[in-house]
Amino acid sequence: MRGFFVLETCCETFYRWAMSVFVSSLTLSHFRSHQRTRMVLDGRPVVLSGLNGAGKTNILEAVSLLSPGRGLRRASVDEIARRPQALGWKIRAEIAAPDGLRAVETWAEPGQSRQLRIDEKAAPQTALGEVTAMLWLTPAMDRLWLEGADGRRRFLDRIVLSFRPDHAAQSLSYEKAMRQRNKLLREGINNARWYAALEAQMAEAGAKIAANRRHGLASLAAHGDPDGPFPEAELTLDCTAPHQAGELATLLAEGRRRDMAAGRSLAGPHRADLQAIWATKGMAAQHCSTGEQKALLISIILANARALATLRGGPPILLLDEVAAHLDVGRRAALYDAVCDLGAQAFLTGTGAELFTELGVRAQHFNVFESDGLSQLQEISQ
Repeated sequence: MRGFFVLETCCETFYRWAMSVFVSSLTLSHFRSHQRTRMVLDGRPVVLSGLNGAGKTNILEAVSLLSPGRGLRRASVDEIARRPQALGWKIRAEIAAPDGLRAVETWAEPGQSRQLRIDEKAAPQTALGEVTAMLWLTPAMDRLWLEGADGRRRFLDRIVLSFRPDHAAQSLSYEKAMRQRNKLLREGINNARWYAALEAQMAEAGAKIAANRRHGLASLAAHGDPDGPFPEAELTLDCTAPHQAGELATLLAEGRRRDMAAGRSLAGPHRADLQAIWATKGMAAQHCSTGEQKALLISIILANARALATLRGGPPILLLDEVAAHLDVGRRAALYDAVCDLGAQAFLTGTGAELFTELGVRAQHFNVFESDGLSQLQEISQ
């Protein structure tokens, strides 16, 4: 009976993977340490183990560029190209979905902007959000609760973007108008009509940004797991700016003199800060231990993934860089179970294969190593 139960459980898991969107093939050309790397994947989680500097995170970065934006490192296109050749770089992937394969190709020539083709047709980066959803967790985020508010805003806005694709356009509209207003402020220009036009644009976009953020936080709260192995986080947005466009426009107009003295806009959604509390302890995230802070981040990412699975009919792709750091054996196993229960394709990196023993045949395992200055891959059979 036990053998039947294991087989039945595996079948259920593979059914969930079959219903998910996942990267089925990935080819990197002159991408950072990878001169030529190709992976063929089946939708299970992907384990990348190897020494530091072998090129594991470079693979995750490449996958992250199959989603809108600048990827998990926020690198410029010139930083990505393999050096010293600097010949440009290319990523080609096939993404499997319940309705068929999608071919995605993105690249940049030296000194040129990034290009994108989807199914052999030129496309804007925003179109990638229609192909797949993607979430990530990197070591740089481990200090999220201890450093500046700008990092927490980016973290929140990436979550919000996964629910509301228009969030990027609203943010760009707001930032463009704010930069122009700040220029007027620094130059001491007193043209009420110019300010009013820019403040109206900031207020309209700012109100939508605020609404999108509230929706994102509500979605996370609705998909938390208070009884799960990771602590539930109570998330709030600390923002004194009003949420209504008219009230925000009035606040900006009334603050012109103060803002001119500072040389920048001192009120608005760009000043918001994300706050987190360990719900059962009532403890602010910044006062938690390093391991507890990591657990809170994982809890948020898993809630985001569950919410997206409900919204899109399948889980997002997860990029979990050095995720085993600061997690004990029990929590590592719980994380792997949660990923498999979601049916998500997750790319996980770590310095040793032993960190992923609990995944066993539920994952594809690769050893990443350096040879003659190039990153190489070898699949490890389980």
